[in-house]
Amino acid sequence: MRKLLLLIAVIALPVLSQAQYLWDFGGQVGASNYLGEMGGKEKTRRNFISDIKLSKTEFTVGAFARYKVNPLLSLKLAANWVRIEGEDNKSTNPGRVGRNLSFQNNIIELEFTGQVYFYDVPDLGHTYRYRNDFKMYAFAGVTGFYSNPRTHYDGQWVNLQPLETEGKHYSRIDLAIPVGLGLYFTINKRHRIGWEFSWRTTFTDYLDDVSTTYAKPEDLTSEEARVLANRRNELGDKAGVPAAANYEPGAKRGDPSHNDSYLSTSVYYSYVLRGRSSFYRSKYGSIFKHKKYKKRKIRAKF
Repeated sequence: MRKLLLLIAVIALPVLSQAQYLWDFGGQVGASNYLGEMGGKEKTRRNFISDIKLSKTEFTVGAFARYKVNPLLSLKLAANWVRIEGEDNKSTNPGRVGRNLSFQNNIIELEFTGQVYFYDVPDLGHTYRYRNDFKMYAFAGVTGFYSNPRTHYDGQWVNLQPLETEGKHYSRIDLAIPVGLGLYFTINKRHRIGWEFSWRTTFTDYLDDVSTTYAKPEDLTSEEARVLANRRNELGDKAGVPAAANYEPGAKRGDPSHNDSYLSTSVYYSYVLRGRSSFYRSKYGSIFKHKKYKKRKIRAKF
């Protein structure tokens, strides 16, 4: 009987201890990049990381709260600042070099994801105290974000969205679908150190302010818009670059058949809050709910 009780205790201990540590709060920092029309390598646009220019890697920072629903699923709410940028003059594609556009975008996002654990070591070191663990997970969800592409011109940063450089209006607020992988170590039940890779597929093609064709100058709203819509003439007669006539109104400026996307890889730290387990509440919660336990006084009898 004693051996049976010991076996039950060993099995139940990790479940009860996990139930006591449901919330963790933390922050993350890492690197970011994007896939769109700007920059890239020698070929035309390719999907995923094939066309990413590592020299244009930027940064991301953020904070999050995470709740463990059960041993297999957690929900996470995060707020992040993600910077992305691109430059045609960093490309090895002559057509893009001739286009000569550039941008930087500071994206502010609010992200909600579900994390599904597919690998778990609940007791690192086999101490039978279940204080340290390791988990790997996959996640997906939805992201709402604010973006504001801008370019550097005449010694200052110029916001591109109000200029409508392609003669079209687009919103600064949009949605994305984040997917990725992550892992973390829990130390002494309270401290988590982790890593995540996240790819966001967006519902817009204007993270870089480039999508369709060159607009007619007379259709643009200002002289600044006309200058920043077509910057081929800034290069002059550069060897190996298509002539200016290739960038006239109606010519291809972007690729509307593919929306833009961006990615990040980051490390994070979080602190785990301890709460009473569901086992404790169901068995003992009603005893101390309304009043503190008072020691019964025994009257002496003579």
